[in-house]
Amino acid sequence: MSRLRDAVYCLLALLAIPYWLWGAWRHAKYRQGWSQKLLGNVPEAPRDRVVVWLHAVSLGEVNLLGTLIAALRRERPDVHCYITTTTRTGYESACKRYSDFAQISYFPFDFSWAVRRALRRVRPHAIVLAELEVWPNLIHFATEQGVPVTIANGRLSPRSFRGYRRIRAWLNATFARVDRIGAQTREYAARFKALGARPERVLVTGSLKFDGAESNRANDRTVALQELAGFTAEQTVLLAGSTFPPEEEILVEVYRRVAPDFPELRMVIVPRHPERFAEVAEILAKSGLPWSRRSELLPERPAEGILLVDTIGELGAWWGTADLAYVGGSMGSRGGQNMIEPAAYGAAVSFGPQTTNFRDIVQLMHQADAAVTVQDAEQLEAFVRRGLTDRAWRQEMGQRAAELVRLNQGATQRTVQMLLPLLPAPLSAPAGCQAA
Repeated sequence: MSRLRDAVYCLLALLAIPYWLWGAWRHAKYRQGWSQKLLGNVPEAPRDRVVVWLHAVSLGEVNLLGTLIAALRRERPDVHCYITTTTRTGYESACKRYSDFAQISYFPFDFSWAVRRALRRVRPHAIVLAELEVWPNLIHFATEQGVPVTIANGRLSPRSFRGYRRIRAWLNATFARVDRIGAQTREYAARFKALGARPERVLVTGSLKFDGAESNRANDRTVALQELAGFTAEQTVLLAGSTFPPEEEILVEVYRRVAPDFPELRMVIVPRHPERFAEVAEILAKSGLPWSRRSELLPERPAEGILLVDTIGELGAWWGTADLAYVGGSMGSRGGQNMIEPAAYGAAVSFGPQTTNFRDIVQLMHQADAAVTVQDAEQLEAFVRRGLTDRAWRQEMGQRAAELVRLNQGATQRTVQMLLPLLPAPLSAPAGCQAA
């Protein structure tokens, strides 16, 4: 079966080569980690430690694992954390956040030769896959070796579920091999079971996103960014995070219409992908509006008008500066981005109509009257204008959002309790996770 999978992967890789080459030339997106990805030449893990291999595909999942890793280290300080990711931004973020106590590597492609070599070099005692990372060869060879595989913060959007059902015959055995699945909701749990996961191994743990969200606006990072940008208490900040095209153009037009009536308005735009920083800068330059780059801010030269955040890994802290929030990836076909972060800070939250990846969270927020869905530029403008003119409405919506986040916390501890029975006893007794 692994040969058939390899053949399919090779065919898909051939089809993807033009895209990879374009990305490598245009954005340096796929230039790193090829030996680790294609051959499985990942760094070796220590042999005298209980090794937990945690995989997060990209930046969002890397950040998501933070609370889980911290809780796991508290419960089992002997555990050695081995973190893999697929994207450059995910790798850079993992190195920045976790390299003091964990090993970081790129994730091997699911070719049998790469997976086997990676397993020989890591020798994990357990594997944790974040959200929706189902790799048949990795799961097959790991479980054949007696390594338990778990899915943490598991989710299956309607689109993903339909896609997996089309190849269910190929994946049934894969899902059946997974030792534990911590699903975010009952609906997701039912979908995992329908794809072949054993019912007794599927638990509803809730969403880790609620636990990882910062709620204190006075945290050091947010305060430093607020001071750097020169934001004052008299100003109102509209922050648009994780944006995709054409959202930046919509936001610029909304600002153009609203700012003359509300000079206290400041807008912050944080594109989802760093390779689009230059593209968004060009949109702003052509707009004729005052704007600044985050990378060029100085204490004596604060932001004007619109601020483009062209740095990586700061969105979570920037959300803490927002009075009004627009969560990107929701005006096209991307399925939305994480709206829990601005909600936790108590911002008045808005997003577009395309939020299938976060449908359960959107439902909770709508039920609590803690967010607004805007269908187009006109409705986004109306949301911004109301937030500027009706301070009480804005603050009350933010308070409901923050309370909703607080009430839904606890998934981290439930997930750790799911993982602990799968781990062996300590092999040695060092004082906490340390860098290899």
